[in-house]
Amino acid sequence: MRVLGLSAFYHDSAAALVVDGEIVAAAQEERFTRKKHDARFPAAAIAYCLREGGIDLAHVDSVAFYDKPFIKFERLLETYVAFAPRGFRSFRTALPVWLKEKLFQKSLLRKELQKFAPDFDWKNKLLFAEHHLSHAASAFFASPFERAVVLTMDGVGEWATTSVALGAGHDLKVVRELHFPHSLGLLYSAFTYFTGFKVNSGEYKVMGLAPYGAPRFHQTILDHLIDLKADGTFRLNMDYFDYATGLRMTNDKFAALFGTPVRGREARLEQHHMDLAASIQSVTEEIILRLTRGLAKETGERHLCLAGGVALNCVANGKILRDGRFERIWVQPAAGDAGGAVGAALAATHLFHARPRRLDGAQDGMRGSYLGPAFAQDEIERRLSAAGARFSVVSEDELIGAAVDALASEQALGWFQGRMEFGPRALGGRSILADPRSPRMQATLNLKIKYRESFRPFAPAVLREDVGDWFDLDSDSPYMLLVADVVERRRRAMTSAEQALFGIDRLNVPRSDIPAVTHVDYSARIQTVHHETNPLFHRLLTAFKARTGCPVLVNTSFNVRGEPIVGSPEDAFRCLMGTEMDVLAIGRCLLRKSDQDPALRVDYKDAFELD
Repeated sequence: MRVLGLSAFYHDSAAALVVDGEIVAAAQEERFTRKKHDARFPAAAIAYCLREGGIDLAHVDSVAFYDKPFIKFERLLETYVAFAPRGFRSFRTALPVWLKEKLFQKSLLRKELQKFAPDFDWKNKLLFAEHHLSHAASAFFASPFERAVVLTMDGVGEWATTSVALGAGHDLKVVRELHFPHSLGLLYSAFTYFTGFKVNSGEYKVMGLAPYGAPRFHQTILDHLIDLKADGTFRLNMDYFDYATGLRMTNDKFAALFGTPVRGREARLEQHHMDLAASIQSVTEEIILRLTRGLAKETGERHLCLAGGVALNCVANGKILRDGRFERIWVQPAAGDAGGAVGAALAATHLFHARPRRLDGAQDGMRGSYLGPAFAQDEIERRLSAAGARFSVVSEDELIGAAVDALASEQALGWFQGRMEFGPRALGGRSILADPRSPRMQATLNLKIKYRESFRPFAPAVLREDVGDWFDLDSDSPYMLLVADVVERRRRAMTSAEQALFGIDRLNVPRSDIPAVTHVDYSARIQTVHHETNPLFHRLLTAFKARTGCPVLVNTSFNVRGEPIVGSPEDAFRCLMGTEMDVLAIGRCLLRKSDQDPALRVDYKDAFELD
C-alpha cells in the first residue's frame, strides 16, 4: 500500500510517501525552491518522495490532501456573516483568491498531479482528510504508543483550533473540538504580531524572548482577553482582535490595554516587549497544563501525543513532562502544517484503507526525522567542483578528527551529512555546530553567521547516555522539543551585580559550564542524539567528549535568518561563502573557508527576506 500525502496552498507545503505504514520519505517544498515557508504546490518535494520510493505516481494507491478546502470556505463565509458589516474590506480582498484558487483546489490538485501521470485516476485515488485529523494522525500513528490521547493545538484548520483524539492500534477518533475564532495558536500569534515579529514564523522568537521578561500582564490577559475554564477550554474576547475579519491580528483596543502601539519589525526591543512575551508564554503554559491535566484525569491514558503548531512550544512541552500526569509524551517533530502531509498519508493508510500498524516497541515511526534527500559521495564531489569549491576528500576517521579540532578551537562548523531532516529543526543532518563551553559563541553565531537577533538561544545536542549528567531530564528528546534546566552542579552562581541586570543586559552573563546553550533562566532546548538514528553525529559527539570531557555541542540550523535550511551541497557552499563560518564537512569532503577563492564570497547578510 503506497500513499502520497500532501500539504499545500497555505504555508509550509510538503509531501510524504508512506509504504505499508512506513514513512519512506518526507520533505518541505522550501528546501528545493529556497523560498522560506513556500506554500505552492509541492512539485519538487513530490518528485523527491517518488524518487526515494523508487516509483512513479501511477504506482501510488492513494494521494491524500491534509485538509478539506470547501469546509474552510464555509468557515470564511459564516465568519463574515457573523461579524458583518465589520471586515468587509478583508472579505473583498479574500474572496477573489478563494474563488480563483482555493475553492477549486481539487481541480488544481488534479491538474498538477496529472503532470506526473497524465492518466492519474484522481476520481478514485484523491482523498481529503480534515486538518486536525491529519495533525492527530501524524502524531499518533508515528508515535511508539499502542494507545494514547492526542492533543492538537494550532491557529485554525477548517473550523477546529484545538482538538482531542483517542488512538488505539490502527484506529483514531477525534472526540472533541474547540472552534474558530477561539484559538490558542491565534492568541499567541496576536502577541507575535504585537511584539513586532512575523506571524506563522516568529512565534518561536516570542518563546525565546520570554525569559528576559516578567509575566506582569498574565492576569491582564486572563481578565480581558480570554475566559479560561478549569479544564483548559476557553473563549476569546473578540473585541480586542481583528484576525477574524480584519487585515491585522490586533486592534486599537488591544494596544490601549497594554499601553503601547504595535512594535515595528526592526524597532528596538524594550523591557515592555519582553514582559509581554513572558506573559503570553505563561498564559499559554497555564492553558495547556489545564488541558493535559484534564485529559489525563478524564481518559486514564498513560501516553500523550501532541501535534499542531502550538506543539512546537518546547517550553510548555517540558512542563507537561515534568507535571507527571502522563508517563510519556511524544511530539510530532513536524508539528506544523508540513507534518500534515505525513498525517494525511498515515490517516489514509490506517483509517481509509484500514491497514494495521507495525510497532517495534522501541523507535517511533519518524526514524529520527531523517526523511529527506541524501547525496552520494561522488555526487557531492561533482557538485562542489562545479561550484568552484576547494576541498579535500578524507576518511571518516580524519573527518571526525578535523571536525573536533575545529570545534575545540572555537570555530563554527557546517555539518552536512546523511539524509535531510523533516520539520523545522536541524538535528545533525543539516546543522551548524559549535563548542558550547565558549562564552562568546552565542553572540558569534547570532551576529556573524546566522545574522539574527542577539537574544535568540541555541540548542544543545547531547549524547543520550549523558543527558542526565548535564540536564534535569532523563528521557528521550530526539527532536529538540523539550526544554529542561541545566543541572545544579553545572551552573555558575551569578554575582549581585549580574542579578541586578534586566532584559537583554543579562544575555552575556555566563550561567553554566556550557554558556552558549544555557538560556537566561538556566534552561535549554535539548536534543538527545542516538546511535540508532544518527551514528555519525553520535560518533562526533563521542569524539568531542573524549577530547574535552563535554558530550554536548551547540546545534543550530544550517542557514541564515530568513533562508530555508540548506538542501543541497551547493546551498551549503554558498552559505559558507556568505557568512563567517570557518569549516564545512559535506560527506567526506572537508572545506576550510581560508582555502576558498575570495572571488566566490557573497554578501549573504541581506540575501533573504527577514523572518
